[in-house]
Amino acid sequence: MNGPRRRIAWRLALVACLALLAWAGWRGAAAQQADTRRDFEISARDHAFSPAVIEVQQDDLVRITMRAEDIAHSFTLDEYRIAKRAAAGQSVTFEFRADRAGTFPFYCDLKLDERCRNMRGQLVVRPR
Repeated sequence: MNGPRRRIAWRLALVACLALLAWAGWRGAAAQQADTRRDFEISARDHAFSPAVIEVQQDDLVRITMRAEDIAHSFTLDEYRIAKRAAAGQSVTFEFRADRAGTFPFYCDLKLDERCRNMRGQLVVRPR
């Protein structure tokens, strides 16, 4: 091969290697995200959530099962646009990616009883 063709071949080989490394990095990050699911069971009873604090790492996939033990309750988390309701004696399960670090309040937004306004909790998302 002469000079210009050799330089083109080297450049193509370099681009192919960089593309392969980028693809491998993306696959590794996707595999790591898939391994970070966190499951929580929350009981809603006597106008309180138990547990009232949920702690996860940023980018964890969070799966919550909330059970309304006595009357209907909801789980509302404004920062993640989540509003789920469970009838008395029923449960609801949902998932979301905790993609923002911080402390975010969750609450019951039903008005069945004045004390529902006191149902509060916190989602704590720690940065990686």
